Amino acid sequence: MSLDQLATDWSRALERELPDAVDLRHELHAHPEVSGQEVWTAQRVAAALEVPEAPTVARTGRAVRFGPDDGPAVAVRAELDGLPLRERSGVAYAADGDAMHACGHDVHLAALVALARSAPADALPGGLLAVLQPREELSPSGAEDVVAEGVLARQDVRAIVGAHVQPRLPAGTVSADAGVVNASVDEFEVRMTGTGGHGAYPHLTDDCVGALSAYVLAAPALARAVVDPMRVCALSFGVLRAGGAANVIPSLASATGTLRAFDAVDRDRMLARLRDAARTVAETYGCHGELHVHASEPPLDNDPALAARAAHWVDAVGAGRRATFRSAGSDDFAYYGHAVPGLMLFVGCGDGADAGGMLHQDTFVPDDALVGAVARALLAGYLAAAEMRLGSVSPPSQPA
Repeated sequence: MSLDQLATDWSRALERELPDAVDLRHELHAHPEVSGQEVWTAQRVAAALEVPEAPTVARTGRAVRFGPDDGPAVAVRAELDGLPLRERSGVAYAADGDAMHACGHDVHLAALVALARSAPADALPGGLLAVLQPREELSPSGAEDVVAEGVLARQDVRAIVGAHVQPRLPAGTVSADAGVVNASVDEFEVRMTGTGGHGAYPHLTDDCVGALSAYVLAAPALARAVVDPMRVCALSFGVLRAGGAANVIPSLASATGTLRAFDAVDRDRMLARLRDAARTVAETYGCHGELHVHASEPPLDNDPALAARAAHWVDAVGAGRRATFRSAGSDDFAYYGHAVPGLMLFVGCGDGADAGGMLHQDTFVPDDALVGAVARALLAGYLAAAEMRLGSVSPPSQPA
């Protein structure tokens, strides 16, 4: 069967799966589990795939193969975890606990189920490995663990595909850009330490709070001094901690934040400069300053050949209008690209989300139509990978 015929038949079968997939999305959304605790979610999705005893990966994840039992395969990834947020969306299927699918992972999972259940197994040019991945939102990375456990190697995976809802793209659009589309991310903590004491005698203490405040205000300006303004570099602080009483000058003040970059050289130079600044700013206030880098993820770099052919298949399967999208967001899908060629597609949900909001906000609930949109984008990605990596047809002489 030609890929064109496969695309036609699969698309038709996919449409028939979407009502059940939307119901599954509602169920998953109402019962989110945070990173590392996705036991029920993985079991429920495996049951929806009709493989309840699917092999466990990365502690709480699953990997389910469809199509040929051996030989090369294309992996398709969806994320299991929600976020520790109390939902305020008001939808009928809202979660009522302290966790929420605020990043669209419920949509991604339901779309992958629809894709796999509708796959014409006897006609697939290679295996389809459904990777139900835990811990996308929290280190240690679920993707890094999947790679380290050899799951892709054992299944002879030649390429991997993912798709993510994106409210900064208009609904009805899909981005399949080549190159770096998400930044690296490093989580760091700066600690200022010194002699604490009574608020009435500041001259007998070291001003850790002042040192930390100066550092937090100065650090973002380092990016302008270090990184070419035409390249992505974003630094932000999310947590500041100091003291516990108004009349006590603390001996420790700390802040945690993230550094994001598209270029490894920029990343390394910024971390070195941030480390130097922690020391020098602290010395100005008579304190000791240290920078600790806790966790990092590499940039997400889309394979150029996969991206070129995916753009063609996005059109062919009616996944949406082509768009371009890159951001300083991060995704541990980047680790897969170190093992096999990878492709992350972004599926627009802007201007069409029922509850509005952005990713990681407690009101973010994409419209149910996004289940089908993401499933069609994943189909386009699989077809591109089959064409370019499984040798199902001769590659085109020029990208479409």
